[in-house]
Amino acid sequence: MNKKILLVLALSVIASMTYASVKYLFLFIGDGMSIPQINSAELYLTALNGGSTVKKLTMSTFPTQGVTTTYDADSFIPDSASAGTSIACGVKTHSGVVGMDITRNNPVKSIAEIAKEKGMKVGILTSVSLDHATPAVFYAHQASRSSYYDISVDLVKSGFDYFGGGGFLHPKGKKNDKTDIYELAAKMGYKVVKTSADMKKLSSSDGKVIVINEILAPSQALQYELDRQSSPSLADFTENAIKMLDNPNGFFMMVEGGKIDWSCHANDAASTINDVIAFDSAIKKAVEFYSRHPAETLIIVTGDHETGGMTIGFAGTGYSTYLDNIQNQKVSYESFDSIFGSLKQSSSNLSFKDVLPLIKDYFGLCILTEKEKTEYTALSNSGSKEASDKLRMNLSGSDLKKLEDAFNMSMKKSSERPNDDDTYLLYGGYEPLSVTLTHILNQKCGISWTTYSHTGLPVTTFALGNCQELFNGYYDNTEIFKKMVYALN
Repeated sequence: MNKKILLVLALSVIASMTYASVKYLFLFIGDGMSIPQINSAELYLTALNGGSTVKKLTMSTFPTQGVTTTYDADSFIPDSASAGTSIACGVKTHSGVVGMDITRNNPVKSIAEIAKEKGMKVGILTSVSLDHATPAVFYAHQASRSSYYDISVDLVKSGFDYFGGGGFLHPKGKKNDKTDIYELAAKMGYKVVKTSADMKKLSSSDGKVIVINEILAPSQALQYELDRQSSPSLADFTENAIKMLDNPNGFFMMVEGGKIDWSCHANDAASTINDVIAFDSAIKKAVEFYSRHPAETLIIVTGDHETGGMTIGFAGTGYSTYLDNIQNQKVSYESFDSIFGSLKQSSSNLSFKDVLPLIKDYFGLCILTEKEKTEYTALSNSGSKEASDKLRMNLSGSDLKKLEDAFNMSMKKSSERPNDDDTYLLYGGYEPLSVTLTHILNQKCGISWTTYSHTGLPVTTFALGNCQELFNGYYDNTEIFKKMVYALN
């Protein structure tokens, strides 16, 4: 049977399916999230709960699960702009290109713009800045993802109903010589909200809104979940957006877990796992909505690419994992950078020994005395998990050598650090001490990394609700757009 006949048969099968048009469409994108990130979060939760039965994330319980390829027009390893454009607009393009085809001249309509033309309300939510690549592909059309101001102008011109999450990287342009984007937003009829109290007061009568978290981390993003204390979470934004967007004509909502990608770039498993769990909590809000409108709702969860080459397994731990020990890390690499930076500024003669207490407090890594090692070994042999964990967190001689080398490198000014391949392979451009700490802790827990960049791994796509069957199988990320268009009829 030739390919033409197979195509005709496939199209006839799809045409014979009868679906009601989806009224409420949720698209969740875990930036940098593939099977390793999902599985490590599940195994972490399992370990915390005693390890008897694998604790599934909400997304993993969805009835439809497919595998999706992520390559772009240039490379088997895409960036978020090209991979996001494939998902949002259904075309392959170059890395760095937002909402345009491979010519970099022709805008391509996104599923969000199609939904808006259909009369639906549209919401775009993210844990990073609103002008970042993944959210941008749904409302902007720019040849470069770095054109942050132009992207933010596209945002306020889109007419979309709800933008929520981080802020803007260049609200007045790169040289601070442009009209403030918040001023433009007001002229275009947007109400801008910057506190959680005002966020809670919002109602559908407020019209179009831009809701920015009251506490922002560097790069105008939400804090890592590991660092977040009182500010709204991605789940809070999702719940708020559902309240604002629900209407008789339905809505399309894209929610991005953007800092999964950032923590994977930095090879920080603790931050990655906690942000995957936070992302899954946002998905739960959509599932709660689905339970009230099952015949009219479709929820899709996917990733744009994998980041970091994360894997579960390390030569030093063999066939074992100790993922519950990830909880020994109390802050993200980003926060530890700040803590260490403040210590450097306050002390003119900082030594490696001075930072060992910090390392113990924030990562659980310590130096055991010979007496402690003997005591813990005896207890471990008697079955004490606590003693085994303490032994595992002990810093070996090679660990200490790596950390002291990293400390010495961190004590140098950036301009004084070597700019060579060996230094990059060790630290990836991150603060040497912080990334060495996450590497050592991750390895002791049984997690490894291969890169500080993206990889070419396929991602998993999950679906729940009306038209969920469309998302079974093995397909390209451009097909997600086509399947969403079909679901919207």
